Amino acid sequence: MGVYDRIKGVSRRDFFKIAGTYGMSSTLMAAGAFGGAMTAANLAKAAESTYDKRFSKEPKFNLKFGAAGFNQDNLLIERAGCLEFARDLEERTDGEIRVEFIGNNQICGQLSCVEKAQQGIVDIYAASTQNSAGGAPYLNVLDYAYMFRSRADQYYFMYHPESQRILRDPFEKRHGLKFLFTHAELRGIQLGLAWEDKDTVDNIDVLRGTKNRVTGTQLGRIAMNALGLNPVPVAWEETLDGLKQGLIDGAETWASAVAYANMSPVVSQCVDLRFFCGTEHTAMNAATFDSLGGELQDAVMESSYLAQVHVQAANEAALVNTVGFSHPHQGPDTIFAKNNVRVAALSDAEIKKAEEQCSPEFQPQLWEQWRERINGWADGIDTYQDIYNTVREHDITLAENVEPRRWWKG
Repeated sequence: MGVYDRIKGVSRRDFFKIAGTYGMSSTLMAAGAFGGAMTAANLAKAAESTYDKRFSKEPKFNLKFGAAGFNQDNLLIERAGCLEFARDLEERTDGEIRVEFIGNNQICGQLSCVEKAQQGIVDIYAASTQNSAGGAPYLNVLDYAYMFRSRADQYYFMYHPESQRILRDPFEKRHGLKFLFTHAELRGIQLGLAWEDKDTVDNIDVLRGTKNRVTGTQLGRIAMNALGLNPVPVAWEETLDGLKQGLIDGAETWASAVAYANMSPVVSQCVDLRFFCGTEHTAMNAATFDSLGGELQDAVMESSYLAQVHVQAANEAALVNTVGFSHPHQGPDTIFAKNNVRVAALSDAEIKKAEEQCSPEFQPQLWEQWRERINGWADGIDTYQDIYNTVREHDITLAENVEPRRWWKG
């Protein structure tokens, strides 16, 4: 599904004609902020207004933002905050910073954006931390099984000053990248069409022996092997075909990723295993950040905070209203309902059973090698235990109720 496919009244040709006149970034930003019915004429008007505003002065810094496969269309399904961040940063700095947003895999993909940012080919990138872990292995720190109980835990940690010490500082020191903000979901198993006529999964044992796509995360593989899920490395861009052709039984990913990547037609059950992070993060080349100077650095952080708050509220709403990641009732107009994707909600007892089979809490020997490696990269702190303890300070169940905090201010 392309950027123009869900904009009623705007053809592919018209969209690219407008983008050719006002630039893809201005057109995307205008379309992403649009409310109400859109036509080619009012998209062009909005793009012109956006362009005039953005180019009214010469910026001090032009920053390239490589956003993997994202565009203004699918960012309304998975609310990763990329365009909100770019728009706010330009406005907040009064045009001192201009952001060139390059999505649709045009400059980098899920596996390559992190490396392009490290090389300085892009200044900012958005991709999942799990896919990015291939090029920045410290991101594995988020992927210990059942360290996070819920999306509320994930947001609580990302706002917490401890995220600076445990995640952000070691990530920057080791990989030269500044972790800005992230969307938060937990990964499950997305079963293909071979499971369409089978009972909705309510027992994790029926998944044992299935063959499932895995991302670039090393820690994710540990959990999958322990649960008998036979991880098979498949590039994100090839996962749809793998499911369609039956080469794999399922894929480990999260609900809104299935929806935004147009994978719903080949997924029959979304098994809410919640076994480790699904975090579509945005990060920045640290040398670029350092070159901005104090005032513009502050602006980047404040725009990151705004984007984080936006994502927290918007993605929680989109999961129910747009994706249809709800059980037992789905809205009839949601992507999952229209494609007959069932949400397989597991009982607390089944989740506990999975946790006891694969988590560091119950199976520490499985994790020793990687845990020691990650702790070494973080100057010896016990990364798993420290994150585990931090997120258990609270008893918030709904992610939208987590109080936002400026994590860098302690």
